[in-house]
Amino acid sequence: MQHKLIDVAKEQISDLSKPISTIAYGLGFKYPQHFTRLFKQKVGLSPHDYRLSN
Repeated sequence: MQHKLIDVAKEQISDLSKPISTIAYGLGFKYPQHFTRLFKQKVGLSPHDYRLSN
């Protein structure tokens, strides 16, 4: 389940018009920090750093 969530997040992070907090809320996270923590744990980069590298 988390793998699918991260895949969706990666797609949405590529859309530079969406703030990362909006993506986190849209994926069902109550707090963007929880999304950031999970994303970094699974991908190895923060959502912001992932966005910059792609």
